[in-house]
Amino acid sequence: MIEKPHANSQNQPSEDVPVFAVVGKVNAGKSSILATLLEVDDDRIIRVSATPGETTRCQVLPLEFDGEECIRFIDTPGFSRPIEAMREIQRIHGNGPPSLDAVRSFVEESQEAGDFDDECLLLGPLLDGAGLLYVIDPSKPLRDEFIAEMEILRWTGRRRMALLNAKDFSVEHVQQWRDRLGSYFNLVRTFNAHHARFDERRRLLKSLLEIDEQHTAVIKSTIANLDNEWQQRREETAEVLVSTLESAMMLRETRVLEERMMEVDHRRERIHAEMVEQYYQKVTKLVKKSVNKLMGIYRHHLIKVDWEEFELEEIDLEAAETWSKWGLSRSQLAMAGGAAGAAAGVAVDVGSGGLTHGAGTLFGTLIGAATAFFKGDELPDLKVDIAGGVKFEGGEGRKLELGPPKNENFPWILLDRLLVTYRGVMNRAHGRRDQVALDTESEGYVKHMSSDHRRTLNKWLTSCAQGEPDRGMEPDVFRLLVSTLEAIEKADDDAEHG
Repeated sequence: MIEKPHANSQNQPSEDVPVFAVVGKVNAGKSSILATLLEVDDDRIIRVSATPGETTRCQVLPLEFDGEECIRFIDTPGFSRPIEAMREIQRIHGNGPPSLDAVRSFVEESQEAGDFDDECLLLGPLLDGAGLLYVIDPSKPLRDEFIAEMEILRWTGRRRMALLNAKDFSVEHVQQWRDRLGSYFNLVRTFNAHHARFDERRRLLKSLLEIDEQHTAVIKSTIANLDNEWQQRREETAEVLVSTLESAMMLRETRVLEERMMEVDHRRERIHAEMVEQYYQKVTKLVKKSVNKLMGIYRHHLIKVDWEEFELEEIDLEAAETWSKWGLSRSQLAMAGGAAGAAAGVAVDVGSGGLTHGAGTLFGTLIGAATAFFKGDELPDLKVDIAGGVKFEGGEGRKLELGPPKNENFPWILLDRLLVTYRGVMNRAHGRRDQVALDTESEGYVKHMSSDHRRTLNKWLTSCAQGEPDRGMEPDVFRLLVSTLEAIEKADDDAEHG
C-alpha cells in the first residue's frame, strides 16, 4: 500500500532506492505533479500554490508500500537566476562544454559566497547521483532562461526526463518545446497534473525504467505493488456498494402508536408525513456515508461534494432527464425480474385503520427518476401509496412500518448514482486544489450491464428487500460489481486514448 509521503526521512536513502530530483522553473507545476503522482491533496505535505517561490527548499517525498521506501522523489525550488548561473559555470570551467566537476565547483563556491541559493539547492541531489525529472509548462514560450536551465542540467551528465505539464495540450508552444527538448533529454513525456488518472500515473512510473537502469527490479516491483493496491481499492469500493445496497433495501422506518393517535385524520397524516421525512433522511445519510468512504479509499480530502444532489426529500422533479440517465429501461427491468406495477413512491403496507391519505413529500432524484418509468415521460406528483399496508400488532399500540420502495428501479438508480460518484472520485487528480464540485452528472452504467449480471443483482436485491439477504449470492454480487468498476475504468482509458 502507498503510504502518505512525508518530509522527515533520512537524507540518504539506501543504494537500492532510486532517487529522482524534480526540477524546473518556479510555478512550472513540480509540486502539482508530485501531488498527483503520490496521491497527496494535503497542503501540509505538498503545498500546491500559484505564489512564486512557494517551494523554497528540497522536500523529500518517498513512495512507500507497507512502510518500506521504494522510490524517493525530491521536490526542489525552481531556478531563479539560470542565465547568470550558466555563465558562472562556464567561467569556472573555461573553454569547451562544462562538466559535472564544473557544476560541483559552482555549487561549492556559491554556497561559500552565499549566492545562487535556489540553484545550489536543486543541483545538490543531482551531484549526489539522483535522476532528473525536468518539469515544463509549455504554455510559456521557449526563452533564453529555459535554454540556460537545460544547458546546466545537461552538464550534470545525469539521466534525465522532461515532463510537459500541459493543462491544454493544444497550446501553441508545445511543438516548439518538443523540438528543443529532444536534444537535451533522454526522454520526453506529457503529464497533466490536473487531470492525470491512474493509468497515466502508472505510465510515468514505468518511464523511470528508461532513465534508471540500475534500479530496474525495484521500479518494476513498485509498479506491481501499485497495480495490486489499485485492485484492492476496486474490491473495497465493491464492498461499499454491496453494503449500501443491502442497507438501503432493508431500511425501514417504524412507529408504535397509541390507538387514539390513529383515530384522528390530521394526526395520522402528520405522523405519516414525519415517517416519510425520516425515511428519506436515513437513506440520504446512508448515501452520504458511502460517498465519504469512497473518498477515503481514493485518498481524497479536498473534494467538494454538492450534497444537495444526494438529498432525497423535497426535490423538484421537473428534471425529466433523470429518468433517461439512470436506472434500467422498461424492458431491462422486465428481463431482470419483472417490473412491479405498484404505485410510485415509498411502499407503506396498510392492514387497517383508515389511512387513506398520502404524504406530499417528493422522493427526490432517485425515486423521481424511477416513477417516471410507469408513465413514460410524464412526471407525476409523487405521493405515498397507502393502499396496501401498515402492519399492526396486538397490544396497546399499533406498529407502522414504512419501506422499502416497491418501485423496482429504486436500487438500480441508487447504484447508478454511486457508480457515477465513484468515477468522479477515482478520476480526480490529487494535484488539483480548486473547489470545483465533484462531477456527478455523467450518464449511468447499469443499462450497460450484461443481462446475466442484471438478473443476478435483481435476485439478490429482491432478497434484501424482503429482509433476508441471500448470503450465498454475495460472492457473485461482489465479483460482478468489481468487474463493473473495471469496465468503467477501461471505458475512460479507451476514451482518453482512443
